[in-house]
Amino acid sequence: MIIIGEKINGTIPSIKKAIAERDEELIKTRTRLQVEAGADFLDCAPSTSTDIEYDTMVWLIGLMQDVTDVPLCIDSPDAGLLKRILEEGHVKRPGMVNSVNEEGDKCETIFPVIAGTDWNVIGLTCDQTGIPLESDKKVEIAKRIIDKADHYGVKLSNLHIDPCVMSLATVAGALEDFQYCIGKIHAYAPEVKVTGAISNISFQMPCRRLINSNCMAYALEAGLDSAIMDPCNQDMIGTIYACEALLMKDKSGRKYNRAYRKGVFGQKKA
Repeated sequence: MIIIGEKINGTIPSIKKAIAERDEELIKTRTRLQVEAGADFLDCAPSTSTDIEYDTMVWLIGLMQDVTDVPLCIDSPDAGLLKRILEEGHVKRPGMVNSVNEEGDKCETIFPVIAGTDWNVIGLTCDQTGIPLESDKKVEIAKRIIDKADHYGVKLSNLHIDPCVMSLATVAGALEDFQYCIGKIHAYAPEVKVTGAISNISFQMPCRRLINSNCMAYALEAGLDSAIMDPCNQDMIGTIYACEALLMKDKSGRKYNRAYRKGVFGQKKA
């Protein structure tokens, strides 16, 4: 499982405050904690007003790269801003771009820039009409994104399709939709990865951790490859390691046992 750490995001109140006050130490501390918890990529999402988003992202990138070599996931709804960040070389090593979709020319803006490189990219299953409720429409959007990536020469194993996990509180079949999309996307292009912001499914639900960890288990069984999540969340990390052992993705449970000995699940270290 590829873990994309989600904790440097301007929608989080503490990060929003840190951005406003230019609190460098809080950003660096949150970055270090996610790295220590095992994140494979670190989301860098200013989520500010458009007039300061570029400067804020450059500031965040600099701080995060000061304390880690873990690749960053530069995150913005503005494809032009992401292209500028890429072309100006602010990121020291190839990471991930979050995101493209079928709204406007986002794919056409980003794909040529990362073609033939080691950059990963997330593709959302939405278009100019928004996120479709019908699973098959999501799959059709995913196929168009995959075909465009292939056309431009983006390595398909670096493409992560996000079927846009819906909230169980508003869409009763949210998990079924997610599992269906995972299966159909893998059937169409086995090398393409499927990702998702798992915690979306529990929005407006009580005891969200139970919904999230069980959603993760079902998604892993369906073939989920990566997730945008809090790597410091012991419930979710424990679910991932346990499921990988049960599904024989971690044969003999070596990773699970090693994580247990390190105290990853929150128990006292052996």
